[in-house]
Amino acid sequence: MEGTGEAREVVQRGLYYDELEVGARYLHRPGRTATEADNVLFSSLTMNTQALHLDAAFSETQPFGQRLMNSMWTLSTMVGASVSQITQGTLVAQLGLSDIAFPAPVLHGDTLYTETEILDKRPSSSRPGQGIVTMRHIGRNQQGVVVATATRTALMWFAPDDAVRDAAPDAGGTP
Repeated sequence: MEGTGEAREVVQRGLYYDELEVGARYLHRPGRTATEADNVLFSSLTMNTQALHLDAAFSETQPFGQRLMNSMWTLSTMVGASVSQITQGTLVAQLGLSDIAFPAPVLHGDTLYTETEILDKRPSSSRPGQGIVTMRHIGRNQQGVVVATATRTALMWFAPDDAVRDAAPDAGGTP
């Protein structure tokens, strides 16, 4: 507040249904560099004993010649990278994931960069104040190669009146 000596507080949050635009692309930064520790821990926690993730000697004899990052780590990290920018505090529930693909491997030392495109949205017919948003997550490595894609459907809150007012350009607020 200018002149009052009080600093304005801004709470980090995602975007409400009303703030999301179909066709908009959100680039989530920073990226996340995949480590051997990530792979071993994630694979162990999820009880995935696939030798392609855990056994270096075996993996050397396979087509990629080295261990591959667990693809579920890649998917989880893509969705996680979007949270602070899109769904933090504005998500009611995740409804589903579909069209998941891993067109190229992620290797130890690769950096995963995620972007999210809003594909569609509509108000919920059964849940007032909420809407259904369909988004596509795309993961690329440090060379820009697409390593993963997923379509995600989420139930999102509509903005409370004060959030929309504070986000308006002429209100001087920061969403």
